[in-house]
Amino acid sequence: MTNQTETRRPAGTDAPPYRYTAAMANEIELAWQRRWAERGTFHAVNPTGDFSDGEVPDETFYLMDMFPYPSGKGLHVGHPLGYIATDVIGRYQRMKGRNVLHALGYDAFGLPAEQYAVQTGQHPRTTTEQNIATMRAQLLRLGLAHDERRSFATTDPEFMRWTQWVFLQIFNSFYDPEAPRPDGGVGRARPVAELEAEYADGTRPTPDGRPWAELSARERGELIDAQRLAYISEAPVNWCPGLGTVLANEEVTPDGRSERGNFPVFQRSLRQWMLRITAYADRLIDDLDTIDWPEKIRTMQRNWIGRSTGAEVAFPIAGTDETLEVFTTRPDTLFGATFMVVSPEHPLIADGAGAVPSAWPTGTKDAWTGGAANPQEAVAAYQRTAAAKTESERQDADRTKTGVFTGVYATNPVNGAQIPVFTADYVLMGYGTGAIMAVPAEDERDFAFAEAYDLPVVRTVQPPDGFEGGAYTGEGETINSANDEISLNGLDVTEAKARIIDWLERTGTGHGTTTYRLRDWLFSRQRYWGEPFPIVYDAEGTPHALPQDQLPVLLPDVPDYSPRTFDPDDATSEPEPPLGRVPEWVEVELDLGDGLRTYWRELNTMPNWAGSSWYELRYLDPRNDTAIVDPEIERYWMGPTETKPSGGVDLYVGGVEHGVLHLLYARFWHKVLYDLGHVSSAEPFHKLFNQGYIQAYAYADARGQYVPADEVVESEGADGGEPAYTWNGQPVRREYGKMGKSLKNIVTPDEMYASYGADTFRVYEMFMGPLDDSRPWETRAVVGSQRFLQRLWRNVVDEATGETVVTDDPADEETRRLVARTIDEVEIEMSGMRVNTAIARMIVLNNHLTALETVPREAVEPLVLMVAPVAPHIAEELWSRLGHPESLAHEPFPTPDPALLVEETVTCVVQVAGKVRDRLEVPPSIGEDELRERALAAAGVQRALGERTVRKVIVRAPKLVNVVPA
Repeated sequence: MTNQTETRRPAGTDAPPYRYTAAMANEIELAWQRRWAERGTFHAVNPTGDFSDGEVPDETFYLMDMFPYPSGKGLHVGHPLGYIATDVIGRYQRMKGRNVLHALGYDAFGLPAEQYAVQTGQHPRTTTEQNIATMRAQLLRLGLAHDERRSFATTDPEFMRWTQWVFLQIFNSFYDPEAPRPDGGVGRARPVAELEAEYADGTRPTPDGRPWAELSARERGELIDAQRLAYISEAPVNWCPGLGTVLANEEVTPDGRSERGNFPVFQRSLRQWMLRITAYADRLIDDLDTIDWPEKIRTMQRNWIGRSTGAEVAFPIAGTDETLEVFTTRPDTLFGATFMVVSPEHPLIADGAGAVPSAWPTGTKDAWTGGAANPQEAVAAYQRTAAAKTESERQDADRTKTGVFTGVYATNPVNGAQIPVFTADYVLMGYGTGAIMAVPAEDERDFAFAEAYDLPVVRTVQPPDGFEGGAYTGEGETINSANDEISLNGLDVTEAKARIIDWLERTGTGHGTTTYRLRDWLFSRQRYWGEPFPIVYDAEGTPHALPQDQLPVLLPDVPDYSPRTFDPDDATSEPEPPLGRVPEWVEVELDLGDGLRTYWRELNTMPNWAGSSWYELRYLDPRNDTAIVDPEIERYWMGPTETKPSGGVDLYVGGVEHGVLHLLYARFWHKVLYDLGHVSSAEPFHKLFNQGYIQAYAYADARGQYVPADEVVESEGADGGEPAYTWNGQPVRREYGKMGKSLKNIVTPDEMYASYGADTFRVYEMFMGPLDDSRPWETRAVVGSQRFLQRLWRNVVDEATGETVVTDDPADEETRRLVARTIDEVEIEMSGMRVNTAIARMIVLNNHLTALETVPREAVEPLVLMVAPVAPHIAEELWSRLGHPESLAHEPFPTPDPALLVEETVTCVVQVAGKVRDRLEVPPSIGEDELRERALAAAGVQRALGERTVRKVIVRAPKLVNVVPA
């Protein structure tokens, strides 16, 4: 491509004019990036639609990076690790003849831009677009092989339109657990129109048995709305006044604070949109077995969904007709339940009253009362204390568990025992039934509570000999568990569970069931910078979906982005969505089928998870304005095959921090679309790979203040000890951690481009270690990668003249075998995403070629092709200089000559007592241990030894073995 006669001597230097320097690298890289863009080198061909202008290969490879958020801080050298890795794999797969789809969009909604708008008054769109431009330029300079036609941001109106459309698919659907699915399973989403039709024709009875026609319009609406996959709920939520919004459970840290901003989070009851992800709990767990994900991530998802099997048991409340329902995974321990605990929010004790008596029952112990004069006073006081605590504080396993007696007794159904009911804040209303039966003999937390409140302990599991007391949580024979109708004594846990569940169901006191830790997805945010809901409300507050032709609903300009009731520590402050400040946008006149009426828009916006829950489909068909994706295009790229039975993206690369939130939500949305027939793939991402992180050294002075890492001087330690570090002559302490402005240890890609070029930067990041490991950044070590590329350059180009120096003469046998072996090994390593070891193999071959008097074309051309996925710009330049007019991006990856992979052999003479008894053909590289074993097993040696034993074996690998008999 380049002018090979042009003088390239860097100004003011004595360097050879055609030496591969940073300046030359930058010139080459920019030139090839322009050429790729002009020729659409990396455009992926679709089977139909706008991008179907070319041959459509049978084999596809769709790979994705996790959606980047365009930060205003720009990139540091740790950010591109995953992007380079996917680019390398994509380029390799393209050279293997596959149609590769690789694109990059931007997850552009979210709190950072909104908070910046609050501080500065600048519109979030302005900030976001500036950040996208900065990030796009930094990534473009890397030479990433993206199909730029398919790029988008979640803030683009056309993308918003389809995000809102997906929400309406969920809103207009219900989950039918008995409906068959195309994959042979049972249970799927169906349109609510079909539900209404079944009620209307009587094939599905209404809950109270009345005919559908006799229900009022409001009753019909309430019946349908209660079954939608997207519904409105008045429920306890995570209210974060500091951010002015509610948060999903996943957005709250274990310390009970917001992930974003570290503000306190409180439990409040608010009216919010919810998505019924719980309907998919079993499928979200079971289908993990159909996809190729790291076991760590699958375990994270299983634990988050938290499927538990056990029994729901009804405990009658003494003196009332009420029962207290509990779920337990250990119904076999029911005979050991000696007290119960309910959440402070439980309906049994609502408002400090409910079933709570006005006086303490006879026999109430002082320790149970909390010092209150009566149960109602005690419960109300405890409820106030609990309300001021975060969920994390309430679940802290290390704190002492406290509670108060409610004055209520329940009846244990298996033995009739009257057991006291306490309220304690470690029991949460949002989990299970908000009530537990306590078996202190088999649970450490219950045992500690029983000791503190002088409650009985009854063992139902036999501890082993030598057990010293306390709670025994292991398995053993069931004891003390019998009544007139049933005995569990002598049974193991599994048998005892099955027998007691059968008894509970026969007696009507309980039933076997499955529960889940997963809760429905809280989908409302009291923010401005998010997707508006495509929902309006009538005068009665009933939600209505907007018709598709009225999408997208765009954000209006607002006078103020910040919450007006902004008190980060006030749990009682009320949320006020900024959209409510534009009354002319909120109130609209619409005809939704009943004539022109006044409606009011939803004031909340969707969370930033919305766009990232379906964006893999937008890359496929980004210009389609009639469907979310053309079915033929979706089947071509993501349809199920023998190797990916659930379909999906072939390779998805990103950080482990998204193991629950994004991945769980995206799987849920995709399954709804699958159920409704919009996609053929049951899973969005077939193979998941979690890349590691690049970390860096930081340096702090005696005051603990960080100093610029690039100005620190390293020197040898005294007497060969640890190195010493100084800054401006003063000693500093070295630390190791993440890159960040506060640590003054950021290195930017721009610095690397200027100092070494993008190809050297790419090689270094890929060569640092395995992709899934974290590794330390060391700028000084980058020069090693640069030297590799400089040697490769010199193997092709004369640095003085710029002429190509390769020879067309045949390579020698050793070189030919090394080339074949390198190709074979690089293919194996690249297929396994072990790019670092693939580079190591290339370096060995490159060094071998450097040592030759002349470099054979038949050896260096395969090397250039192998280097191309990792260092594409220099590879393209060398390929051009070797006489090839077209880009190597679609050149076939080299294949080894099988004959050259067969290792040469040498003849090993095997002696016994100095006499030749056998000869073996062995590889020249055979080790002494293996050669010794082969020699001793040889037939001639066995005959010569007879009954004699061996005193020693002398091995001179690979040509001689002498066996000395005893």
